[in-house]
Amino acid sequence: MSNTVYISFMMLVTPFRVVNRIAAMRHSGTLLAAALLLGGAASPSHIGPRFAPWINGTKPDEPATQVQRIGPDTIVVRQSVETNFEAPFLYLLFGDRQVLLLDTGAGGLKIRPTIDRMIADWRVRHHGRPLHLIVAHTHAHGDHHAGDDEFRDRPDTEVIGLAPADVAAFFHITDWPREIGHYDLGGRTIDIIPTPGHEPSHIMIYDSRTRLLFSGDMLYPGRLYFPADQLDTFRASADRLAAFAATHRIRAVLGAHIEMTTTPGQDFPMKAAAHPHEHPLALPPAAIDELQRAAAGEPSPPVIDRHADFILYPLAPRPRR
Repeated sequence: MSNTVYISFMMLVTPFRVVNRIAAMRHSGTLLAAALLLGGAASPSHIGPRFAPWINGTKPDEPATQVQRIGPDTIVVRQSVETNFEAPFLYLLFGDRQVLLLDTGAGGLKIRPTIDRMIADWRVRHHGRPLHLIVAHTHAHGDHHAGDDEFRDRPDTEVIGLAPADVAAFFHITDWPREIGHYDLGGRTIDIIPTPGHEPSHIMIYDSRTRLLFSGDMLYPGRLYFPADQLDTFRASADRLAAFAATHRIRAVLGAHIEMTTTPGQDFPMKAAAHPHEHPLALPPAAIDELQRAAAGEPSPPVIDRHADFILYPLAPRPRR
């Protein structure tokens, strides 16, 4: 069996506080699992990409990666939980001259063959057009850059550094983290939103072509970790994100992991070997406002705060080096 499953869809520490939002849920777990799209209160104009079921560790012959398309120029790659419990999502955004790879996975496999295959396929469909590959990262945690070394000797490729200064320099952000960056891939300009708090170099990418927000580890169906002493930074990033969303049309939010089940507010055990009944990848744009309200409502010291689609999860401050 191939190590990649490829599916194309062209698409239209402290005690915790359980927040009672069940009666006001945006969508039921049953509908989420069955429909595989954004549901409930999200209006039809905010429906996100339709995905086939993702690999989730429940089958013994699961491939190492799974690929699904969002239109002709946007690709989602999921790393199998059987290769690494983080099971991250990676994204490829193609422009006319450059292609952006967002994150390189958590290790435990060779990720470059999958990426090279997707780029080669795109080039065939575009008469062999040359493409410069940019390897970027949502942030500097190891499960998002473990595959970087595979790309360092790849021709016509640039791997962006992991420090905030590296990210700011590449995307020409002169006032980090307050300034929104812009980068042209060739007929496709993306916006870079600095969102430190989870990690100092964290960014989100907004693509106006698809109206999708690629949100990394700050907003996804799972445990949104942040060091307890970085609550103010996390709040400021949530405010910055909400301000951006107020002036940009966002159809869906696509993060870097799935840790929630289809039962509202219920996550998988940490380092779970399989994710049966997994929450859909996409979150509605309303989740941005909910994140902002949740961050604003955190006490000091912060506490674990469960919501239907995510959990705010403060951690003990990391020791300074």
